[in-house]
Amino acid sequence: MSDSKFDRLVQEALNQEFRGWDFSWTHGRWHEENPSWNYRQLVQSRIREAKSLLDMGTGGGEFLASLKNLPKSAFATESYPPNVPVARARLAPLGVTVLEISDDRKLTLADQAIDLVINRHESYWTSEVHRILKPQGIFLTQQVGSLDNIEINRFLGAPIKQSAKEWLLDKKIHYLRDAGFQILRAEEETLNCQFDDIGVIVFYLKIISWQIPDFSVEKYRDRLLALHNRIEKLGPFISKSHRYLVAAQKK
Repeated sequence: MSDSKFDRLVQEALNQEFRGWDFSWTHGRWHEENPSWNYRQLVQSRIREAKSLLDMGTGGGEFLASLKNLPKSAFATESYPPNVPVARARLAPLGVTVLEISDDRKLTLADQAIDLVINRHESYWTSEVHRILKPQGIFLTQQVGSLDNIEINRFLGAPIKQSAKEWLLDKKIHYLRDAGFQILRAEEETLNCQFDDIGVIVFYLKIISWQIPDFSVEKYRDRLLALHNRIEKLGPFISKSHRYLVAAQKK
């Protein structure tokens, strides 16, 4: 098969700018099945009871800005420097203070300052979340599990990081209990994830850099081309996304 379409799709992906946590460029080309729970609804229901809130890993503030009735004391953290001004521009008019951090083991908030900590697909340090929560405070997180889209790694012949095994539901529950949390809810699902062309796969690997830490088009070109040809012949590439949800309360 001709490489011209492959090269065009790959170059488009490499040239595409990424700001905030905006995946609109992939619309109609990357499809993820939703988990059975609704994270937004779960967060919104908890906000009604919270006087203070922290959103960990806010990206460009897109999700937080979409919520209703934020408490007057609201904070967000972000560790990716280009996202910080985007988040501040979006969230400052809503009264949210955006804190730039470089280490999730050191959140710049006082002890027992927060009623509700929400975290969607962001790393966290269990003891630090416990420190900043008030007694009876809630930690609500949806995470990407260790098995997320490893079918891509396998097809490309890329290694699967051993450290990824940390992101398993049973381990996180164990750490939370040890830190002094009561588990209110815990669920885990694997879901279909469909990539329609090689360009969106390259974009995904460029943005989700921890999927294949040594990824470059040059290093994986032969296998990327093989995957492109497979998609052209057989249709979209289907992998499995891995998600889990935990709601925990500080004792």
